[in-house]
Amino acid sequence: MTHTWRFFRSSGFDQVMIDTVSDLENLKDLDKKLWTALACPTKGLELDARTLTYIDTDGDGRIREPELLAAIDWTLAHLADKEVLFQPAGLTLAAIDGQHPDGAKILAAAQQLLQRLGKANADAICSEDTQDLGKMFPANQVNGDGLIPAALTSEPALAETINDIIVTLGSETDRSGEPAVSAEKIKQFFADIRVVNAWEAQMTDAISPFGQHTASAYDAFKAVAAKIDDYFVRTQLAAFDDKATTALNASDTQFLALAGQLLALNNADTQSLPLAKITEHAVLKLKHGINPAWQVAISQFREQVLGLDLDELTANHWVQIKASFVAYQTWLAAKPSLAVATLDTAKRQHLANGLIEQSLLTLVEDDLQVADAANALVELDKLVRYQANLVTLVNNFISFSDFYSRKEKAIFQAGTLFIDGRACDLTVRVNDMGKHATMAGLSNTYLVYCDCTRKGSPEKMTIVAAVTAGEAGNLMVGRNGVFYDRLGNDWDATVVKLIENAISVNEAFWTPYRRLGRMVSNQLQKMASEQDKAIETKTSENITAGIGKVQEAAKTPVDATKPTSPPVPFDVAKFAGIFAAMGLAVGAIATAIASVVSGFMALIWWQMPLAISGLLLMISGPSMIMAWFKLRQRNLSPILDANGWAVNSSAKVNIAFGESLTMLATLPKGAQRSLKDPFA
Repeated sequence: MTHTWRFFRSSGFDQVMIDTVSDLENLKDLDKKLWTALACPTKGLELDARTLTYIDTDGDGRIREPELLAAIDWTLAHLADKEVLFQPAGLTLAAIDGQHPDGAKILAAAQQLLQRLGKANADAICSEDTQDLGKMFPANQVNGDGLIPAALTSEPALAETINDIIVTLGSETDRSGEPAVSAEKIKQFFADIRVVNAWEAQMTDAISPFGQHTASAYDAFKAVAAKIDDYFVRTQLAAFDDKATTALNASDTQFLALAGQLLALNNADTQSLPLAKITEHAVLKLKHGINPAWQVAISQFREQVLGLDLDELTANHWVQIKASFVAYQTWLAAKPSLAVATLDTAKRQHLANGLIEQSLLTLVEDDLQVADAANALVELDKLVRYQANLVTLVNNFISFSDFYSRKEKAIFQAGTLFIDGRACDLTVRVNDMGKHATMAGLSNTYLVYCDCTRKGSPEKMTIVAAVTAGEAGNLMVGRNGVFYDRLGNDWDATVVKLIENAISVNEAFWTPYRRLGRMVSNQLQKMASEQDKAIETKTSENITAGIGKVQEAAKTPVDATKPTSPPVPFDVAKFAGIFAAMGLAVGAIATAIASVVSGFMALIWWQMPLAISGLLLMISGPSMIMAWFKLRQRNLSPILDANGWAVNSSAKVNIAFGESLTMLATLPKGAQRSLKDPFA
């Protein structure tokens, strides 16, 4: 290896520095074990989405090490001035390698686009110039992608056919952003038309017993066929046994049920009644006695199929009518299930001549003729975006220098969460909170999950923020804060989940005293509650007993001759014993306190602070030591891995670095402060 690599140390581990062209050129030789990450997702990153799409050549939503190296090699090969990668966004035309075959096409495309944008004298091009695909690839001009939007042709018949293809077979997106069709869809469309037309050509007089009115006659027949079949079956059963006649007609129970309803002709109960009154004579009277719910359908059937001069229908005639539609039903069942069948028959017949199909395929061929020039515009867009974003991605992938330098936010940092008097900068978007929390809990970091919404916007997102300084304070589920994304938009943030871990050594110092305070407070509250309950119970018992005695006394007559029970004498000895025991306990406590105070006062003045410090250290020391060890184990890797990253190293967040990620509320330097508190 001839290249000399430089590493920087931050938060306890080494990372490679990548800030020269030579570093980029030799990245393929750097041991992959020294890369901070080996893969990252394309979603949820604060980086240009189109740049990430270009790098993700296999389209799996993840960027891997070979794809990143390929993007770097491609970029370096098309630049004459490679230092432009480390300069502010904006690709100078002079930086493009015009000697490279593809570079010359990209340079020509850049000059053409700048002229189209009215910037013919500009010497640089940026991603804003290539952002609007409509300007790069106008819909009314060929663009080399082999897709044809309706706006590409000035002939109304061709444009109409393109729209018909889109409606029936769906569209693809042209480089201009417009819906368009490909050669494959054009060929499929016309092939489907030929299939449907061939099926229609099978129609003959034998298949259509009613000529051009066969379709409407069949619809009228189909609407009533099942009901008429039902009627004639019922009449045959009535002829078979007259005892069945009553049962086959509507029963009294059915009519009673209908009487209690708000009736309508389309009511299911009304329609379920027989078509007409069932008798043993198998003749259906068409003008009178028809179930009102079927009157309209029968009238249409009579008009379309039987003719208005026919007033009744026999069973034999009905069998003949059904037989006349058999061939039509068979033909109809063979109808191709193709979307083009919805088009008007006359239109399909017109399109079948093949001239329009050939004209559309010619448009595709004409479009592909400019593929090289159009592809050069795409390559230009890629090169412009790589110049602006590739080094940023490298410094958030191969190393986390943007994150650990604290000069720029890393691409995985979504923004800043303000909550409970602090600002949390290590904030990451989360797709699946449950799945993320399972992995992120291994980071040994205090994590706060928040649901974020904006007024008037349907968009919603979930974030997780790492609290790395200060104390837990009043952080709790349901607490509200404000989240500012990287664009400066503010979101209402509500805490929905906490993963509690140590936050700081300072918090650990006070933890034993807080626990003691909570324990004393809980015990006092418990004692007070129990005492209050005991008094309430005793009082209730006494009142109940007193009322009982009064009631008993009222029932029992007073006997003046019977002596009353003397009162229980006061036990002085027992009272003295209780008082003595209490005195001994108070005395022991007072003696112990006096001994401690007297011993402390006997110390030399400079020994007193040491004694106090030693006592505090004895109480808080173990808690602080445990917190110190846990804080040194805080790790960024699980937080990112839970989002789809493949972090390749232990990305530690030590105590000092953590304090820079969470800023606590402090008074501005030089601010005036009044210490007088009228409510102290």
